[in-house]
Amino acid sequence: MALDRDAAINVAKVLSEALPYIQQYIGKTIVVKYGGNAMIDEDLKQSFARDVVMMKLVGMNPVVVHGGGPQIGDLLKRLNIESHFVNGMRVTDTQTMDVVEMVLGGSVNKEIVNLINQHGGKAIGLTGKDGKLIQASKLKVTHKTPDMEASEIIDIGHVGEVKSVNTDVINMLCDSDFIPVIAPVGVDESGHAYNINADLVAGKVAEVLQAEKLMLLTNTAGLLDKEGKLLTGLSTQQVDDLIADGTIYGGMLPKIGCALDAVKAGVRRAHIIDGRVAHATLLEIFTDTGVGTLITNPEG
Repeated sequence: MALDRDAAINVAKVLSEALPYIQQYIGKTIVVKYGGNAMIDEDLKQSFARDVVMMKLVGMNPVVVHGGGPQIGDLLKRLNIESHFVNGMRVTDTQTMDVVEMVLGGSVNKEIVNLINQHGGKAIGLTGKDGKLIQASKLKVTHKTPDMEASEIIDIGHVGEVKSVNTDVINMLCDSDFIPVIAPVGVDESGHAYNINADLVAGKVAEVLQAEKLMLLTNTAGLLDKEGKLLTGLSTQQVDDLIADGTIYGGMLPKIGCALDAVKAGVRRAHIIDGRVAHATLLEIFTDTGVGTLITNPEG
């Protein structure tokens, strides 16, 4: 359908606004953590795939790290395997780990790869087992109550943390015009697999690649102040202060902590963006307004 004159002028303005951003980010690595509603809503899934393809077409190197908690929970429920959580983390025994690998490394990962490829990209799906991409170690969780003299260590099974990331695998794919799509499953020196929080994996991948941007898609507008207003343009010191005064708490803490660590380690910018908005990734990269919270390190 042909555009009328006003619509055409609007498209031209949008493209004109995007040009300096495209020029700024050519050849730069952008790590995107994909999760939340953007992974469930059909229209949002399609818009995300188009966004990633567009990023690659204009010369950026997008690297996607995805979650899949709800999908894992659904399959466990269908298999009559009960889920237990400690500090927001799924207790992962051997049976549950089999399901995690099946869902994250199989169905979810391949769906994302397929969507990107359908929209003209060249995506390759990976888990941490491929090319020893993510070396992991078992995550130690401690618990302490006021009446306890010492903290107790709680075994939550095959839940891990990132020990190291093999950048050669990612760089090889990016240099060959492929888009890596990474499932957050790591492996230790003995070959044991571990389920790792996708935000943590995305942060570590951005850190070792010295990415220009780390983008974490969420189901919120971004980081909100105590009155519910969106905060953006924050320095690492301001974020530390917001944590200290209790503005940032609960479920947002790990996500913000991941973004904060990445920026302090050399990532130029971290964004907490609203994945419920169509084309949120492109809006954050290519427009003046954006759709979330930006964190930078003035000393970096």
